[in-house]
Amino acid sequence: GLFIFVFFCFFCFMSQCLFPTGSHEYEVFRFALAQHQDVPKLVPQVDMVDTGSSFAMTYAFCSQFSKGVYAIMGLYDRRTVNMLMSFCGSLHVCFVTPSFPVQTNNQFVLQLRPQLQEPLMALLEHFYWTRFVYMYSSDSGLTVLQRILDTAAERSWQVTSVNLDTMTEGTFVKLLADLDYKKDFQVIINCELERLNYILNLVKNLKNYHFILANLGFLDLNITEFQKLAPNVTGFQLVNRTNPAVEKINQEWMGFDSKDLKLTRKRLKYTGALTYDGVNVMVKAFQNLRRQRIDISRRGNAGECLANPPAPWGQGIDIQRALQQVRLEGLTGHVQFNERGHRTNYTLTVMELSLKGPRKIGYWNEKRGYVNTAVYRPLTEEIFGLLNKTYVVTTILEAPYMMLKKNHEQFEGNEKYEGYCAELAAEIAKHVGFTYRLELVGDGKYGARDPESKMWNGMVGELVYGKADMAVAPLTITLVREQVIDFTKPFMSLGISIMIKKPTKSKPGVFSFLDPLAYEIWMCIVFAYIGVSVVLFLVSRFSPYEWQAEDSDEEDETVLSNDFGIFNSLWFSLGAFMQQGCDISPRSLSGRIVGGVWWFFTLIIISSYTANLAAFLTVERMVSPIESAEDLAKQTEIAYGTLDGGSTKEFFRRSKIAVFEKMWSYMRSADPSVFVKNTNEGVIRVRKSKGKYAYLLESSMNEYIEQRKPCDTMKVGGNLDSKGYGVATPKGSPLRIPVNLAVLKLNEQAVLDKLKNKWWYDKGECGHKDSGRKDKTSALSLSNVAGVFYILIGGLGLAMLVALVEFCYKSRIESRRMKVNYTTTTTTTITITVYTRKCISHIIKTQGRFPIMFVDMTFILFFLYSKIQSGTC
Repeated sequence: GLFIFVFFCFFCFMSQCLFPTGSHEYEVFRFALAQHQDVPKLVPQVDMVDTGSSFAMTYAFCSQFSKGVYAIMGLYDRRTVNMLMSFCGSLHVCFVTPSFPVQTNNQFVLQLRPQLQEPLMALLEHFYWTRFVYMYSSDSGLTVLQRILDTAAERSWQVTSVNLDTMTEGTFVKLLADLDYKKDFQVIINCELERLNYILNLVKNLKNYHFILANLGFLDLNITEFQKLAPNVTGFQLVNRTNPAVEKINQEWMGFDSKDLKLTRKRLKYTGALTYDGVNVMVKAFQNLRRQRIDISRRGNAGECLANPPAPWGQGIDIQRALQQVRLEGLTGHVQFNERGHRTNYTLTVMELSLKGPRKIGYWNEKRGYVNTAVYRPLTEEIFGLLNKTYVVTTILEAPYMMLKKNHEQFEGNEKYEGYCAELAAEIAKHVGFTYRLELVGDGKYGARDPESKMWNGMVGELVYGKADMAVAPLTITLVREQVIDFTKPFMSLGISIMIKKPTKSKPGVFSFLDPLAYEIWMCIVFAYIGVSVVLFLVSRFSPYEWQAEDSDEEDETVLSNDFGIFNSLWFSLGAFMQQGCDISPRSLSGRIVGGVWWFFTLIIISSYTANLAAFLTVERMVSPIESAEDLAKQTEIAYGTLDGGSTKEFFRRSKIAVFEKMWSYMRSADPSVFVKNTNEGVIRVRKSKGKYAYLLESSMNEYIEQRKPCDTMKVGGNLDSKGYGVATPKGSPLRIPVNLAVLKLNEQAVLDKLKNKWWYDKGECGHKDSGRKDKTSALSLSNVAGVFYILIGGLGLAMLVALVEFCYKSRIESRRMKVNYTTTTTTTITITVYTRKCISHIIKTQGRFPIMFVDMTFILFFLYSKIQSGTC
């Protein structure tokens, strides 16, 4: 049942108030009235009513309304809240309540308690929760449940809702066992303080859970009774207890009516603080009405309440407006209402339970959302008691991060291991100040969630299920892992890269001097050469300035000649292209234009060729069939795959980029499978596939393997994404903050860079990645320019062959003209060479000159032969 009491003031203002018998809110209401005895004096009149009964509530409401009640204040029951609000809306009577907020647009309902939907959603996003259990009571949790389900439908969250009203202790224990089996360790609890204390007492021995309390009184809980849950409890705090004004009111409350109490009064709860602020709101509103001299006097009877249609109170709007315009700084912070009567411009403190007690980790307001303000100090007293413990550090054998020493049988414990992560773990332990024991992960996996059982495997699973305290390994920071474990800042940044077998160096070919220009350009140059020669021939034929007169042997006859026949045109173009010139040149303007543009063309082509020739002849290039992920995606000859069960495979599976989607589609359906069990298997497959397999892995591992013998792998292209390796701890581990600070310190001191250089390049077997570069260029070898000599030899041979053909051809023509047998002519020609020199000397002595022009060697030979036959020589 509820007490219904009416308070009167000497202004004749009356308010109806509903509070449970002996409740904390009722006591605070009395305390608030006592605080305002002077302005004005409020005298309560109390009646008892069952708020769960609609008839009793209706009778009580109408009875008090007929007496001239101005406003209602108190808690409501979910069974009659709609009826109560309907009366208020119809009769224009304001209802001020510190009870749980409801979704309504009734302007006569002023809700003092802030809504939790937005702060809770911001906290879920901060913790990256996508799968959780929502436990609620029907009184206060249905509104929040509706918002969670709407968001879950948009973002594909997995939400399990549990109604606590239907739960007994036995069914709740069974529920916890079911959650533990399904590994649903993220839980939201939305209920009032009494039930919340009871539930937390039942789960106080559970370790792996993380609870978010959808309640505004985090500091009102029995913290000391479930301290073991630290730091896996997060909640909201409405009342700022560090505020001096709040502390002063609380001290006055502790001493109020203390003589009548057998037990010491407890601190103000957040519901009591809301009640106190509600009384202040009403007092300030009535004071403003009096100051503004607004007449709100009224008369009425019980019939007015049940009239059909109802007769609303005319001055109710004035009181509603006065209440809604109130602005004050109360125990619950800034008190202000919007047009729908909901609290606005409020701030909630986000709290976390630690080993030393509750502490502030952030705050939420409407303007900025959730702001994380947690400031942690390494190795405070909070973890001081845990330093005597030897922590289990899980890791995985993966060179060069973690390796067994060659003589590891002679060592024990951590001394058996070496590598980047082995030294990193030692450096972290030295900076933080704890002892640890390295243990290899049982299943040899990094960590992924099984799609069927929803269980985590690998190092992540060992952290989630409490088998290890920390993971120091090349463990990629991902969203799904961050939801179940905590990561430090990355100690190494990397990305997915492509590993292929290193192609053999391409030796320069015989005709490598042709490489500076593409074959298409060479063909275009040939066609340009022919085209220019033909055009030069044509314009020379058409232009009269290219023709010149020559005297003929016959009298009074002039012969016109043109230097640019087709062969001379080809010779001129070739001479210009070779930059050697020619003994003829065009005289006409059109011919000179052709020559000028051809000279400019050859200038650019020859300059470009010369500039590119040095690089092509002095550098031996490696021809790689793959240069990027796009090259892999658009071909089918080279297979490619990733590690099975790692973050790289997960990246391709979740990617929405077209190229990566195409690659994932291929890898998923490839037969045989392109996925490998471990990195070593992938490297072996690259080396044995003769360039027909590419392995996708983290760039840091790719660079390390490139430095290992037999030095036959290489990284091609850029990184496909960007991510980092981090040291992992269980959710809420006290080691999380000091380890994170240690990693940042090691990074700032360049220790991490030294470790990478040590294990990647200083211990490399193929030389440093830049050692092959030389400042000076090497000398050309014969193989670089052998083709030029071949062309020279070929040209000389071709010239001799052409000369022989010309000789034979001319001999045949002359033999026909002189009617001499071709065979005889040829034999005679060979014989006459013996007498040639002697005969020529005799003719010159007797005649003073050689009578025949040296037009053709064959004709000269025939002339000399006739002289010999006649006996002249």
